[in-house]
Amino acid sequence: MSTHSPTPVYVLGVGLTKFIKPRNQVDYTELGYEAGIKALLDARLTYESIDAGIACYCYGDSTCGQRVFYQFGLSSIPIYNVNNNCSTGSTGLNLARTMIRGGERECVMVIGFEKMFPGSLQSFFKDRTSPTGRMGEMMAETRGVTNAPGAAQMFGNAGNEYMEKYGATPTDFAEIARLNHKHSSLNPYSQFRTTYTLHEILASPSIFPPLTKLQCCPTSDGGAAAILVSQRFLDAHPHLKSRAVLVAGQCLATDSPAVYDGSAMNLVGYDMTKRAAQVALKEAGVSAQDVRVCELHDCFSANELITIDALGLCEPGKAHEMVRWGDITYGGKCVVNPSGGLISKGHPLGATGIAQCAELVWQLRGWAGERFVEGVSVALQHNLGLGGAVVVSVYERADGGKAERVNEEVVRRESGVGYNPAVEARGFTREQADGVRSKGASVDWALADTERKVLARF
Repeated sequence: MSTHSPTPVYVLGVGLTKFIKPRNQVDYTELGYEAGIKALLDARLTYESIDAGIACYCYGDSTCGQRVFYQFGLSSIPIYNVNNNCSTGSTGLNLARTMIRGGERECVMVIGFEKMFPGSLQSFFKDRTSPTGRMGEMMAETRGVTNAPGAAQMFGNAGNEYMEKYGATPTDFAEIARLNHKHSSLNPYSQFRTTYTLHEILASPSIFPPLTKLQCCPTSDGGAAAILVSQRFLDAHPHLKSRAVLVAGQCLATDSPAVYDGSAMNLVGYDMTKRAAQVALKEAGVSAQDVRVCELHDCFSANELITIDALGLCEPGKAHEMVRWGDITYGGKCVVNPSGGLISKGHPLGATGIAQCAELVWQLRGWAGERFVEGVSVALQHNLGLGGAVVVSVYERADGGKAERVNEEVVRRESGVGYNPAVEARGFTREQADGVRSKGASVDWALADTERKVLARF
């Protein structure tokens, strides 16, 4: 076993597409290409610098990753295709960090993309055992089953358990959704940007008590990308240090025996989230009380409530009190999901974890505009998949200081695209894309008509 000290790992560049309703209008090749070019431009690197690629998606055939990465160049680098349910994107980030920390790679590009189907999530392989089947059977044994979507039942039951144990009410869950929709109104990448009153949230159609429609995330098409680099790589490019964000702590965890102990909360990852958070925060040398901004996996409002508790952002059993006191939004203790979260921003499975990362990078750089959270030195990310896996990550500025809001004119000069990508969901020119694609290994046959389609949307 190697005894060398792990190298620090930084996020150097990020890129996003708009998250949109699944209407078969945009292909995964376009989503991955747009996000990837934006990340290269943001990092101010060309594809020659990338020495490994990681593609994150759940719905697609094998080697979709190669199809996306080949559009930047056929440079013979290793390309990994990752599928870990809804935690797929951050699993890709964890894989990249693991490679770099171990000294195997210096600069890794992670791209998440998803082209989904309208409606609730579904299984496509009916002739084999479902990986979450035993979890469904445990739910049936302990809480019963209805004809509501399975995920809504599982997370709704977790919310019901939290109410039974600690005194939360349906209004607390609705308030979480209200705030996420409000936050989302400031995010140009969000699938939904409409704000709602608490009454409108509660009055929307019931999906599974206590969850109403406006408390459930939609399916989405979208792409996101991030470029991670080693300390040595960053030292060799000192002019890029001002945009780098340190991944100060991170843990990918899976379930313990607690998943089958009869608790509806543990069935959807409360226990493994708690353990992952403790490991990631300890590695970073910080506590949950140091966190001023958090992007967490609010696939349903119920999961946001129990996750606030599991991450240690509140005293045990007091998450609903944090909600009631206004402590999860601007002016409170910790702004949760300034991007709008999955509930309003959208949830293209493979892209979600990387989009969370992008939001926190923009926050720590001071680029987030009206979404900017004051006084941030530590940012926390949580991305969960049933089945199960969770990734908790802690981010800090490379200089160890607090983020300060940067003037928009300065951001436009520094961004690599000529505008602030945190507050404007715009595109790039053909000349910009050609400037970061591989010079010696690009093949027009591999790119096909992807670039033309992407540029036409801008």
